[in-house]
Amino acid sequence: MVSIATNQLISEYYNRYRENELVFTKDIMRILRTDPRQIYVKCAGSQWPCIINSTSFQQAKIIIGTNGGAFQQITKKDAPPISLRYGFTEPDGQPLVFFVTCRVSDVTPYMNSHELAVVTLSFTQRPPDDLIYKIGTLLAADDNFTHRKEDRIVINDDSKRALGIFKKETIIYIQNVPRRCILWNLSFSGAKVVLMGIPKFLSGKDCITRFMFSDPNEIVDVKGSIVQADPVEGRQDLSAIGIKFDENQVPLSYKIRINDYLSTTRKKMLDSAANHTEKQHDPVGAGKYKEKQENAAAQQGTAPEAANAGTAGAATENTAPAPAAESAQSAEQAAPAAETPAAQGPAETAAPQQTAEPTTENK
Repeated sequence: MVSIATNQLISEYYNRYRENELVFTKDIMRILRTDPRQIYVKCAGSQWPCIINSTSFQQAKIIIGTNGGAFQQITKKDAPPISLRYGFTEPDGQPLVFFVTCRVSDVTPYMNSHELAVVTLSFTQRPPDDLIYKIGTLLAADDNFTHRKEDRIVINDDSKRALGIFKKETIIYIQNVPRRCILWNLSFSGAKVVLMGIPKFLSGKDCITRFMFSDPNEIVDVKGSIVQADPVEGRQDLSAIGIKFDENQVPLSYKIRINDYLSTTRKKMLDSAANHTEKQHDPVGAGKYKEKQENAAAQQGTAPEAANAGTAGAATENTAPAPAAESAQSAEQAAPAAETPAAQGPAETAAPQQTAEPTTENK
């Protein structure tokens, strides 16, 4: 997974969300493909299973029994070095496990229980990139859900493919009654669909919009309400309805899909802008223009020197400032030539020679 993520993205996740804590709920563990059987705390050559309650890029909170060997070993004074083992499953089924070295910084009872304790483990080093990427992806989706909730994605062939949507046709449940509809656009906070019905009978109704995704295959239902209903021009039997999602019930998997699409689109736009800038300031092309400008200036300078070849040395000293003025003039004349394509070079380099030939002495 991390192989396709850039180091810049991982560093951005680490710097931006370093202190953000992610609680390991069932939904988050499912999205992360966490394997609870592969999660251990290791100390003094032994390891014990534990439950990860939450994690950030600086610490993790685990739940262990107070009567077990793990609690006795890691909470004693001057405890040996501790390692926390994370366990995940890759999309291809391969296991992904790694250790993070840490130390105990706090111990509290779990929900006032005397048999379970929440142990806070502070990391003594930066965690692996795999963990930063996995956790950072979820934190970024939740962050953009707040700051980019109104960004609209028009549903077409390209966006369907990028989002992993099977088809534009889907189902919307209006007051628990299923209705076929067509996705028009969507965002973090809502969607617009077209369906058969009269607008005045649809506005203000509660609804559930169903999204069928691929890679991985999953069905995501998002609760909301119809806040706008308009007739479709030329079709009295169709309505275009605007749906506002209940922000407290938008599934994390839906947020991740939208965030991945917006992030990918933004990255493509930045790459395109960078490529366009590089073409405008291409080093090779700039070298050609610079060389052409220098040749033009040099040719302008040789004409007066040839005309003044028979003058005295004192006269040459008195006219020393002249080449500076000529260079400034030749630079102004060469500037338009430098802005035109290199393919027109031969015609343009000849122009400065003609303007430089006439001198006072030749006249």
